[in-house]
Amino acid sequence: MAKRDYYEVLGVDKSASQEDIKKAYRKLAVKYHPDRNPGDKEAEEKFKEATEAYEVLSDDKKRPLYDQYGFAGVDGMDQGGAQYSHAYQDFSDLFGGAGGGFSDIFDSIFGGGFSSGSRRQRGGAVTGANLRYDLYLGFKEAVYGTSTDIHFKHNETCESCHGTGGAAGSARKTCPTCNGAGQIRQGNGFFTIQQTCPKCGGKGTVIDKPCPDCRGSGHQLKNKKMSLKIPAGTDNGKRIIIPGQGDAGENGGQPGDLHVIIHVESHPLFERSEQDLYCAVPISMSQAALGCDITINSLDDKKVLIRVPSGTANGKLLRIKGEGVPYANGTRKGDLYIKIMVQIPQHLSPKQKDLLKAYMELENPSENPNLIPLSELER
Repeated sequence: MAKRDYYEVLGVDKSASQEDIKKAYRKLAVKYHPDRNPGDKEAEEKFKEATEAYEVLSDDKKRPLYDQYGFAGVDGMDQGGAQYSHAYQDFSDLFGGAGGGFSDIFDSIFGGGFSSGSRRQRGGAVTGANLRYDLYLGFKEAVYGTSTDIHFKHNETCESCHGTGGAAGSARKTCPTCNGAGQIRQGNGFFTIQQTCPKCGGKGTVIDKPCPDCRGSGHQLKNKKMSLKIPAGTDNGKRIIIPGQGDAGENGGQPGDLHVIIHVESHPLFERSEQDLYCAVPISMSQAALGCDITINSLDDKKVLIRVPSGTANGKLLRIKGEGVPYANGTRKGDLYIKIMVQIPQHLSPKQKDLLKAYMELENPSENPNLIPLSELER
């Protein structure tokens, strides 16, 4: 297969500046990089093609030869995979330069391979990790609010070394794994990926005498107990963020946060939809036809009087205003909706049958009823 013109590959003209060539390559490399397109052979070939074009057009010696003689002018120079390796090894410069914002893009692709991490602050300070705590509440606890104690573990700054990770009189030395770079390169064959050094954690230095209490980490895992107030109206899936109760930071960094995720248990009789409650109440045919007053227990065990109007159909929703879930501001509540379930008797006494037959004769129902739209049943 014939090669495409290098300028065509990058989408630039022959008068393009080095900055234009670099920008064009950045765009293609982000789009077609194999780590972003695993198993996609076409994307891999496009990445190789773009890298080869960039390797030539970004080189002050190769580009004039290519412009004058075409591919013949650069054939035999940096044969094999080496012709791509220079461009790839310079990715930290290519994508980490000012104004491009590509270090953030590649950080998301490689999980921090081209930067010190999204949580690393200036001066080497690193914000501590956020923690998650799953809190399970009863239905009524979530609706009306409650107070509870939570127990969890998090990393606190070591009291012995005050977070330095070193014993008394210790000093830092250059990391032998990364030789002070804070990054290492790993790969197999053509592709290599730059990653944070596992020995020094990206610092470039290690402690010669680690703190015996924290083993050089600067942190100690401690048990923590907190009293937590759950506001009324808390719903399933709500996230409560407690600042500063996550893991301790490094090098003076701020601690992370504790994220409490609320899980609300179901109720055997009531269901919830935002601030409204729903339940079902069975009544007899005669109660539905003639109307009646019934009393039920609300969620908070309060007696609630319900007036069922005559002619109430099965499935009718009756609303009791202000008997639902409290709003967060505490000034009002949602509503309670009661679904009327008309019960058809399964076993009738002889007297009941005679009375129903007499009523049916008075009612004189049609033996050939007309069909009606389903929408009529919802009214």
